[in-house]
Amino acid sequence: MPVASEDTDLPASLIELAHRYGVATGYADWTGRPVTVPASTLISVLDALGVPAAVEDDRSAAIAAHDRAHWSRALPPAIVGRTGATTSFWVHVTHNDPVRLWMRLEDGSVRTGLRQLENNRPPYDLDGRLVGEASFELPADLPIGYHRLHLQVGSSDTGTTVIVAPASLEPPARLGSRRAWGLSTQLYSVRSRNSWGVGDLTDLTDLAVWSAAAHGAGFVLVNPLHAAAPVAPMEPSPYLPTSRRFVNPMYLRVEAVPEFAYVRHRGRIRKAQAQVQGRADRSDQIDRDRVWKAKREALQSIYLVKPSAGRAIAYQAFLDRQGRSLDDFATWCALAERHGGNWHSWPEDLRHPRSAAVARFVDEHPSAVDFHRWLQWLVDDQLTAAQADAVQAGMELGIMHDLAVGVDPDGADAWALQEVLALGVTAGAPPDEFNQLGQDWSQPPWRPDRLAEAAYEPFRALVGAVLRHAGGVRIDHIIGLFRLWWIPEDAPPTAGTYVRYDHEAMIGIVALEAHRAGAVVVGEDLGTVEPWVRDYLRDRGLMGTSILWFEMDREGTGGPLPAERWRESCLSAATTHDLPPTRGYLAGEHVRLRDALGLLTRPADEELAGDRAQQRAWMSELRRVGLLGGDDDGELDVDEVVLALHRYLGRTPSRLLSLSLADAVGEVRTQNQPGTVDEYPNWRVPLGDPQGRQMLLEQVFTDPRAAALCEVMRAGVKPPV
Repeated sequence: MPVASEDTDLPASLIELAHRYGVATGYADWTGRPVTVPASTLISVLDALGVPAAVEDDRSAAIAAHDRAHWSRALPPAIVGRTGATTSFWVHVTHNDPVRLWMRLEDGSVRTGLRQLENNRPPYDLDGRLVGEASFELPADLPIGYHRLHLQVGSSDTGTTVIVAPASLEPPARLGSRRAWGLSTQLYSVRSRNSWGVGDLTDLTDLAVWSAAAHGAGFVLVNPLHAAAPVAPMEPSPYLPTSRRFVNPMYLRVEAVPEFAYVRHRGRIRKAQAQVQGRADRSDQIDRDRVWKAKREALQSIYLVKPSAGRAIAYQAFLDRQGRSLDDFATWCALAERHGGNWHSWPEDLRHPRSAAVARFVDEHPSAVDFHRWLQWLVDDQLTAAQADAVQAGMELGIMHDLAVGVDPDGADAWALQEVLALGVTAGAPPDEFNQLGQDWSQPPWRPDRLAEAAYEPFRALVGAVLRHAGGVRIDHIIGLFRLWWIPEDAPPTAGTYVRYDHEAMIGIVALEAHRAGAVVVGEDLGTVEPWVRDYLRDRGLMGTSILWFEMDREGTGGPLPAERWRESCLSAATTHDLPPTRGYLAGEHVRLRDALGLLTRPADEELAGDRAQQRAWMSELRRVGLLGGDDDGELDVDEVVLALHRYLGRTPSRLLSLSLADAVGEVRTQNQPGTVDEYPNWRVPLGDPQGRQMLLEQVFTDPRAAALCEVMRAGVKPPV
């Protein structure tokens, strides 16, 4: 935990209280300069954790309450261990009382005989009762899983969850020790002739099958498919979803729903599809609202069709498996369709999922709620097919999903999970080299204390859901599982501080769920990262992320980092969704766009000059390794440069290589410009060719440029002969 310097003016009690709750009182900024966090920030962040800290009396009372809460607990709220290693934990009982400990494992078997360790900590006086502490040890041979530890004192029985994670996540057997390459794409931007104005799950399946069968791809990495609010205007950013646990039904292929065959007026649905597709052909932006309105009407007609007996059984099994979380999500969607997508503006008695008014609403509108449950079942069905077809086509991993860092504060997850989310703060990022004003993502962060008290069940459910139909997952801002930048309400991003999470628990759960899914985990670990974190992720079997333009030899020449020195445990790519495709980056589009939007922190000429110097350094590196001809003064062929940059990725030891579909077809425009909302059409740009003309998926399959780049990637992951 970074601490404030000794000469800080912060009260000692505030420092003590902040450290107890994992709140940083000081940190090093992106330049390495030590920063002391203002008292006002600490007080606001502690308040979001339910801890009054504004005055000395509040702080003294809060420290005493923290001690009492600790000693009042018989067992920790959760115990986290690793396979192959012992794990110690404490037990609190009345001083000198005998205890009996036993475990029920996930498979139903029972373990006893836990070894006691020496603990000489003196007892604590809890309202006149002396509470003693004993230490015990979980054995090293426990299997992975979620187990239950029981403490018996006399006739009372207390339990807690024991989470045993793999010491290190091994690659799935289909991948083994081999390298693999895959396409990355923003699925909504990839239309086909039969989609409804946006790319859908059938398009994803076809893209996976083509890239695997024709070019040996091992995976397709897609943007987060998380659910958006089902009302207009639909949030375009896949990184600001209403729910991360569930999927946006906008991605459904209507005609692929089995009950579609039995709709009486299928011609009406096909006409709606043709109309929305025709409008998309004529538009330069994706119109989610129009697409969802047409799809929703079609899906409502299909919902009225009675399913076969087998399909009805499958639906009920899905409902049983999903349980209360699906009920809450479907209820929120039905309420949003009547009261709008911001639950904070609903009638007060509807603002909590367990209220009597919400229960009455469900009783009075059963079909409205069930419709949204049913949509999630359809999505589950089509995702199952996409992953199965991808693997059957030869992919080692199949679909790699993307897990966003948070959710819309006004959305379904924030409503359903409000007890484990922090109110009065938002998550973001401190200033860094690329965002010198910092970032506010407007998303409520997990409360680390409440997560632990819930034995991490909400997080376990989230990770399990995103991996249900996946051969891999990319976790956006994985550093947020270690520490997250909390920004007090109405404060700028620069006025935040870090809050620590139990990374052993969070990363352990990710590894456990990925092991069970047979999946790889890629962490987006760009930006300000503590040096030890990347080593920790590597040791736990999780991969990092490398983006070519950011891979510079900062401790040596200052130029490009030579390929052989890139990380092995990594997914490497030429670009990311927050930058233009490579062709656009080479043309300086990222500088011109930020200048036009007023986002530069220095004159555009200086920014362009720095950008050209970086590009010249990369061209020199490509020539040094024999991937590019000519000299520094010669005119460059852009297609040759793009090919050379992707060949360079193949020279790295990185286990996974990614080719952006936008790069494959020569697109220039970026999908997202950080720091903007509507000033640029973020997340609404359809896939296009170098001239900006829309490209359908069928055209991608026959595009010579795409084929050439895919073959470069295939060659890059082939073992040397």
